Amino acid sequence: MAETKKTTKKASTAKKAEKKDIFAVIELAGTQLKVREGKEYEVNKLSGNKGDKIDVKEVLLISDGKDVKVGKPYVEDAKVSLEITSQKKDAKVEVFKYKAKARYRRSYGHRPSITRVLVKKIS
Repeated sequence: MAETKKTTKKASTAKKAEKKDIFAVIELAGTQLKVREGKEYEVNKLSGNKGDKIDVKEVLLISDGKDVKVGKPYVEDAKVSLEITSQKKDAKVEVFKYKAKARYRRSYGHRPSITRVLVKKIS
């Protein structure tokens, strides 16, 4: 029988150490959202147009990979800068009501409005 060699790739620990794990938990549009710099998120509709900038001061938690700051209820002097990238409607939400043995069936749906935001800076 011939022996086969298995080659495995080793993940470099240098890349993992150099990548910072900075994130924040903010309160936006009636929900709490865990955000990272440079990522986009879809939230309930916010007032504003494409390209508008928003500063969120309702920051509940900030982590820079080493130190974690938790607010009571908000972290003092903390701010997350967002930019609105689009205003659109989400996929259709279909609602169906049904009552057994009563010949009652109702179907309706709606498309909720959403805002797509880009996280510019966490400070």
